Order: sequence, then structure tokens, then C-alpha cells
Amino acid sequence: MLSAAVIIPNWNGKQYLRVCLDSLRRQTHPDFAVIVVDNGSADGSLEMLRAHYPEVAVLELDDNYGFVIASNRGAEIADADVLVMLNNDTEAEPRWLEALCRSLAEHPEAGSAASKMLLFDRRDTLHSAGDTIGAGFMPQNRGVWEVDEGQYDEEIDIFGPCGGAAAYRKEAWEQVGGFDERLFMYLEDVDIAWRLQEAGWRSVFAAEARVYHHLSATGGGMIASYYVGRNTILVQRRHLSPEDWQAHKREILSEHSNVVVDALRAWRGEAARARLRGVLHGLLGLEGKRH
Repeated sequence: MLSAAVIIPNWNGKQYLRVCLDSLRRQTHPDFAVIVVDNGSADGSLEMLRAHYPEVAVLELDDNYGFVIASNRGAEIADADVLVMLNNDTEAEPRWLEALCRSLAEHPEAGSAASKMLLFDRRDTLHSAGDTIGAGFMPQNRGVWEVDEGQYDEEIDIFGPCGGAAAYRKEAWEQVGGFDERLFMYLEDVDIAWRLQEAGWRSVFAAEARVYHHLSATGGGMIASYYVGRNTILVQRRHLSPEDWQAHKREILSEHSNVVVDALRAWRGEAARARLRGVLHGLLGLEGKRH
């Protein structure tokens, strides 16, 4: 069985972290370590980790560097066959990690494996059965908001895993250089999925790897709106060929126009204005931490 390192970025997530770590203590997978990368938390997260989770390796950063940099720093110190990125506001079923590692073991051509992510407070409702690319090359969560009735229980090739509970073969991760730190947070999973495909790796959906997620519990609102707006365009600019743009320009423009129109209608809301700033910065090609 492949060994694994579960890497959990954390920023002031103490109220969720205990549930997450307790669920990892119940995992059936025999060979894994847990690494929490703390982004300068001030809510007692570090004190709780030291007092109650001595088995967890903790990497302390001095500021909030975002999900992407924290994930990369955790990957740098991990010694395992599989690197698993996990949000701190999740709860994993006992066989979750075993299922992810088994999928990668059974598919040596796969560089990543996706979890079945369900809502924490509505456990029959899907958040993601892996990432897919929809009309206008817009990233989407496969199955989002659908009631889970087994319609996504087949282990199939997908575009890539949702980064909230994603497994990456370390060899593949290192080949493409991990997450792109210019993205800071959001769409980093779509970007690396594209790069892994370009490098010849597949991605598989591990239907038995079930995890429950509080949506945007430790990140969301205005910040999420900005980075989703910006990074969607940045990722498309990086990966779509001139032929893609030419062949699908109507769909691409239509999808982005819908986003802009919806934001303009909600102009009084901070999140809507942040989304528009993100779209503008994406069009201008602005990168790096900016919100």
C-alpha cells in the first residue's frame, strides 16, 4: 500500500480542526502522517495542537500565506508516496484515505485521485465528485448540489480532484512543481490538473473516499469572490491555446458575461464588487496576492 502524508493548511480554524483531526485518527489506512501548516493563526490553534494532537507534525508560518503556499510548504517536508491536501473544515470517513491510496495504487498512470465530497450539514448532498470543465472552459464541481444516490459511484477518469480533499502522487506533483503560488487560493486545483494532463498523467475518481465539508467555513465571501474571479481567467489564459479561443470564443465570452452581469446586478454587495475586481485583474494578467 502506498504511504501518504495528509497536509492541512490552517488559518484560525480551531473550531473545525478538532473534528478533522479526530476523523483522521479513525482512518483504516496503515501508513500515513498528518502535517498541519499553520498560517499565523491567532485563535489558539497551535496551543490546541500541542496539547491534544502530539502525533501531528506542525509547520508554523509567520503570516497568512494562503492555501496554496501552505500546501506547497507541507509537501516540501512530507516523506510519502502520496500527498493529500485536505481542508481543515472537513470530516473524513474512516476508509477515506485507504480508498484514495488504493485508487492510485491500482492506476499507476494516474497522478491524482479525487474524493467524493459531501456537505457537512446535509450528508446526502454532493459538493464535488471531482472537477470537470464545462461550457466556455469554465471549471465546475461534478455533481454539485445533487443528492447522492450512487450516480457517481463509478471509478472513472475525471479532469482532476477538488483541492479540498485531493490526493497527488508525489512523483507527479514534483514533476509539475506543485501548486502555482501566484494563485494564492482558489483554482489552484484546476491549474495543476491541467498541468498534470499536459505532462501525461491521468486523474481518477475514488468514489469510496468520502469526506464531508463545511462550505467556505474558513475562507469565503469577498476573498473567495475576488480570487475565483481573477484566477478563473488567469488559468484559462495560461492553458487555452489560440485554437481553443478561436473555436470557443462565443461560449467563453458568454460565460464570463453572465458572471459580470450577475455581479453588476448585486453591485451593492462587497462580494459582487470583489468578483468584478478579480475579473478585471485577471483580464489585466495581474498575479500574486491581491485583494
